[in-house]
Amino acid sequence: MANTTIITGQYIQINQIPASIGERILARLIDLVIIIIYIIASIYLLNKVAFFKKFEGISMFLFLFIVYLPALCYSLLFEVFNHGQSIGKKIMNTRVVMADGSTPSLGAYLLRWLLYFIDFTITGGIGVIFILLTKHSQRLGDLAAGTMVIKLNDYRKMQVSLDEYAYLEANYHPIFPQASDLSLEQINVIEKTLNINGEERYSCITQLSNKIKVLLGIDPSMDDEKLLQTLIKDYQYYAYVDI
Repeated sequence: MANTTIITGQYIQINQIPASIGERILARLIDLVIIIIYIIASIYLLNKVAFFKKFEGISMFLFLFIVYLPALCYSLLFEVFNHGQSIGKKIMNTRVVMADGSTPSLGAYLLRWLLYFIDFTITGGIGVIFILLTKHSQRLGDLAAGTMVIKLNDYRKMQVSLDEYAYLEANYHPIFPQASDLSLEQINVIEKTLNINGEERYSCITQLSNKIKVLLGIDPSMDDEKLLQTLIKDYQYYAYVDI
């Protein structure tokens, strides 16, 4: 299976391994079981409390809205609100990401969800053929949205090669363990802020530093620029030692 190599704005090389067809099928089967259990349980509970009898005139609308609509939107809702993971994907340790390693937008999630019905329903499973034949195991929905499903463990493994820091010292000791909780996007923002030139540089660094202190719950006795530089180095350290 082909790896996807990404070089981010902060020169971090990420090797992503697409989830196998077996892992994706198992994840989907788990999701289908959960959806079926949800539908059966919902219908049982609604009948138990005589819900449909009480609202006979709009019973079909209520059924579609309360039972069928959440089941239909299951994958979309979980991927949007659970960082690209349905319950099945979480169990199989896979996740939906953009092909460049970033977090998909709402539009990307929506597009791949809409095309699911073409991939696996209308065409009788053409999505499986695309997963098997495309380099990064992408179905039509993934190709259109620019997404891919990856193995989560491999996504977390990063090879650090920051030219401007000429690698970390062999005996480097991180100061802030909270740096490992930062995302690639947040590190990229820190990097861009440190590279700002002009009169607004000091103000931007101060504002970002204050936000990060609140986010990570830290209050170090160092100046704001030094803090941002240290967080980048600590992030590199934790990314490197996890390989």
